[in-house]
Amino acid sequence: MACGTSLGYDPHSAQLLSLMPVDTSAVAGAPELWQAWQVLVALEDVEAAPEVPEPPTSYFRCLNLTTPAACNWLVPSTDLFGTTTGLCRACQLNHKIPDLNDPEHPDNGRLWGLVELAKRRLVSALMVLGLPVASKLTEDPEHGLMFDFLRSDSEGGHVLTGHDTGLITISLIEADDATREAARQAMHEPYRTLLGHFRHEVGHYYWDRLVWGSEWMNGFHTLFGDETIDYAEALQRHYANGPAPDWQQHYVSAYASTHPWEDWAECWAHYLHMRDTVDTALSFGLSAKKMQLEFTPFTIDSLYRPKHPKAKRFLAFLNDWTRLTTLLNEMSRSMGQPDFYPFVLPLEVVAKLHFIHLLVTSSGESSQRGKTAAGDRAAPMTLASGKALA
Repeated sequence: MACGTSLGYDPHSAQLLSLMPVDTSAVAGAPELWQAWQVLVALEDVEAAPEVPEPPTSYFRCLNLTTPAACNWLVPSTDLFGTTTGLCRACQLNHKIPDLNDPEHPDNGRLWGLVELAKRRLVSALMVLGLPVASKLTEDPEHGLMFDFLRSDSEGGHVLTGHDTGLITISLIEADDATREAARQAMHEPYRTLLGHFRHEVGHYYWDRLVWGSEWMNGFHTLFGDETIDYAEALQRHYANGPAPDWQQHYVSAYASTHPWEDWAECWAHYLHMRDTVDTALSFGLSAKKMQLEFTPFTIDSLYRPKHPKAKRFLAFLNDWTRLTTLLNEMSRSMGQPDFYPFVLPLEVVAKLHFIHLLVTSSGESSQRGKTAAGDRAAPMTLASGKALA
């Protein structure tokens, strides 16, 4: 804010970059190009250098930078020359956005901006995990992903947040804090956020993409149950009768007890909560290991595959998460705020989270092997501390 330097997020390196403009004055009508800010090196230093450095990557700004989405993501110039959208990796996933000129809803732009902010955090995390994130519109019509951000209208068109074969619909009004809080209270939920919606719905997408018809189905059935149970009837029963009295002994949330698909999506969302929050904490040097907390750690036999060669590493991550949320809950209470993480992880959920972790890391490793074979730079599957969680 002091120096006015432009900033942009490079999703390929997962870094927020300070930018400097590239001189394109020699090319008439050339679009605006940027590169990572650099200290200018004297000519004699360049001549004395043992190796000639590679030219810096140049970028375009996403075309949604100047819209209410205010997208700060960068598009490598080499990528843009192969596409006509001018949109970044996250914005290429959009199928429908709200009408920004709707006179009945002048707040559509503001709400869309909030939705896009949550979506960018989701997509950046998915890319770092090495999960497949391809546009259903421009890259992978059969298996890709896309988003509709829609608003219910006065003529009876009611929009529900949900997933359908790669299309995730988010009700725009969920970006309104008062409306979302009213819905949270009406549905007796301890937590309801835009980012939570994205993480839950994308869990349905990845079940279709990574679990269905794969070698992971047996494990899914063991932990989550039979997904062929009638989904509509299960939802109706849940809303009519509520969850079973002992749901807290088996599920991460009351809604997870509705159907195996919802149990999966809820656990998937919580896994992404854990990965992103611990990564952020470590990037700021925050660790709860040295803090004096009354805490009974989970043991190795709580995991889905306790004899897996990297089971102890996941167990350490899980116990770090529990310590961290205990600390953050107490800090929230000290400010008179609701708990940071208002959930308890029963043993059955711990096994489910480990199952999801094994699936995610397996998918991420396969993706990175494919990229490396193709000559691309593989995104690191590491936490900010530099320690690989896989």
